[in-house]
Amino acid sequence: MEGICCSSSSSSKAQFKATISLLTHHCFSTSKFCPVSFVPVFWRSKRDCKRRTTAASLRTTAFMVEEAIEKPTSREAMPKIDKSGRFCSPRAARELALLICYAACLEGSDPIRLFEKRMNIRRESGYEFDKASLLEYNHMSFGGPPVKVETVEEADELVRCDEKQSAIEAEVLSAPPKLVYSKLLLRFTRKLLVAIVDRWNNHVLVIDKIAPPNWKNEPAGRILELCILHLAMSEIAVLGTRHPIVINEAVDLAKRFCDGAAPRIINGCLRTFVKDFTMAGGGEALEAKQQIAVEV
Repeated sequence: MEGICCSSSSSSKAQFKATISLLTHHCFSTSKFCPVSFVPVFWRSKRDCKRRTTAASLRTTAFMVEEAIEKPTSREAMPKIDKSGRFCSPRAARELALLICYAACLEGSDPIRLFEKRMNIRRESGYEFDKASLLEYNHMSFGGPPVKVETVEEADELVRCDEKQSAIEAEVLSAPPKLVYSKLLLRFTRKLLVAIVDRWNNHVLVIDKIAPPNWKNEPAGRILELCILHLAMSEIAVLGTRHPIVINEAVDLAKRFCDGAAPRIINGCLRTFVKDFTMAGGGEALEAKQQIAVEV
């Protein structure tokens, strides 16, 4: 009997984009659709002077989070939920920052304001968030090659599992952030978004040099992948998180939310970025700033 080919690829990418659509429709006032260009000109005026004074704070918090990641325990052993019943893993903060950045690119809007608007959104009357979904939510759910099953029943079971996971992801990703993420993670998410905006224009030029031609020729179809690059590059350059951690996290995000060769390409792009960044003297500067953060 011939096996039935059933895709084992996670529905995370489709669910991620569906959640963005849900959020922008219900939670945010959507401006003109702008799929490719997000140029944060607003950030250059009165906020320029504030960026310098907050730089130390950005890196100190990032360093604290990074140190928590590097404790001598396995990633699997790290608690996912804190005592308040909210996400406390830095992976969750990076996912949220990616979601907001992606939505901002689709809208052509300010990701910081988008984040704050979502933070302050009023809950609908009678809304109740199922906190049990946080325990079932899987940050390490990656796609994979198609799976062969022998019976229709097995195929149906795989579909049911996939639909259940999609429902959990929809519940979590569309819920008010204050119900899902700890205060520390929400602060870290905001710092990631500030870093992205701060370096966006510079990193657009960098990505133009290191990204493959097909990504640059069709940027509207690679918004999610480009957002992952911006997120990772900004965390390295602005927050000073050690690049092996950031690259691993970016590759995992690509495995989770992107298709095809995206994880491999993102890994290569970020390694090229780190090499060029270090050769330009950025590595030594970040190491010195990390030492200052420890002393503080």
